[in-house]
Amino acid sequence: MPRPEPLAGARELVDRLVGDRAADWDRDALLPAGVPRELAAAGLLCAEVPAEYGGLGATSLANGAFTAHVGSRCSSLRSVMTSQGMAAWTVQRLGSRSQRAQYLPALTRGRLAAVAFSEPEAGSDLSAITATIEPDGDDVVVRGHKVWTTAARYADLIVVVGRYRSGAAAVVVPATADGVTVTPVPQPSGCRAAGHADVRLDGVRVPGSAVLGGGQPIGMLVTAALAYGRMSVAWGCVGILQACVDAAAEHARTRTQFGKVLAEHQLVGRHLANLLTARQVATLVCEHASRCWDSASPEQVIATVVAKQVSATQAAHGAATAVQVLGSAAAHDGHVVTRGYRDAKLMELIEGSTEICQLILADHVVSSARRKVTQ
Repeated sequence: MPRPEPLAGARELVDRLVGDRAADWDRDALLPAGVPRELAAAGLLCAEVPAEYGGLGATSLANGAFTAHVGSRCSSLRSVMTSQGMAAWTVQRLGSRSQRAQYLPALTRGRLAAVAFSEPEAGSDLSAITATIEPDGDDVVVRGHKVWTTAARYADLIVVVGRYRSGAAAVVVPATADGVTVTPVPQPSGCRAAGHADVRLDGVRVPGSAVLGGGQPIGMLVTAALAYGRMSVAWGCVGILQACVDAAAEHARTRTQFGKVLAEHQLVGRHLANLLTARQVATLVCEHASRCWDSASPEQVIATVVAKQVSATQAAHGAATAVQVLGSAAAHDGHVVTRGYRDAKLMELIEGSTEICQLILADHVVSSARRKVTQ
C-alpha cells in the first residue's frame, strides 16, 4: 500500500480554523487560544519532526508548501508555526536522544514553544548576547532580557539562547517558572497576532537536563537554530505573495474605471504580471532550498539564505504592488493586502535582515572564488 501523505487534510483544517477571521485577529493582536493548540496537537506546527518522536515526518518540501498555505491565510499563525518548528529543530539538532524523547512529543501533541534570541543590544549581532545559563549543582540558573520573542505570549516552553560555561547553549524554560515574566509587545507593525513579547528571566532555576548543546560556540549554535526559521519564513513569504496575487487579480477583474475593468489597463496588467513573477521566483528558490534540505546537500545553508533573502524582498515589493492595484480598497486596517504589506516588511527584518543575508551571500561568493583559485 502507498504510504499515506503526512499532511493530508492539513490545509482543510487550517481553512476551517482561520475562516474569514484573520483580519479580526490582526486588529485584536491576538489569536484564539484554541487555534494554535489544535494545530499543535495535530503535529502540524512542526510537521518535520520524525515519527519516532510523535511527529508527522514530513519532508521540507511538503512542509514548506503547507507553510505557504498557512502564510496565505494568516501570517501571524504562520509565525507561531515557525517558532514551534524552530524550537523542535533546535531540540533535534542540539538535544541528546533522551532530550529529544522528552521534548519533541510534547511539541507534537499540543504544547507550544517559542525561541528567545534577541536582546536589547543583540539583534543582528547575536554574538552580543548577554543572557547567562549558570550551572548550580544539578540545576542551572537563567538570567537575561529577551526582546521580540515570537509566540512567547502563547508558549508553554521558551527555548532561551545564552552564555554557558566557555561557550553558549540553549535551555528549555517553562513559561510559568518562577522568575519568568512575559510582556507582550504593544501594537507591533507586522504579524500583530503572533504573540511577540519581551521575556525577562530573573534567576530562573531549571534542571541541568534542560540544557541543549552546552558549550558550543555561539555562532554555531545560533546558525543551527536560525536555519529552520529562515526556511519557514521564506515559505511564509510565498504565502503572502499568493494572497496578494489572488486579491489583486480579483479586484482588477471586477473593478471598472474609465469604461473598462482595471485588468484591461496596461499599467495595471504590468502590476499583475510582476506579482505573478514574484510569486513564481519565490516559490522556485524555496523549492530548491527544501530539496537541498531533504537531500542533505552541502548547499543547504546557502540555499536557505538565498530563499529567505529572495522571498522576503519579493514579498515586500509584491505586497506594495498589490496595495497599488487595490488603491483605496486596501486603505483600511485588516485587509489581506494591507496585512501582507506590513507582514512582509517584518519578514525583511527577522531571522537575519536583508542586509545580513546579503553579507552572508557576499562572503559565500568570495569564499567560493577563493576555493576555485586554490584547487
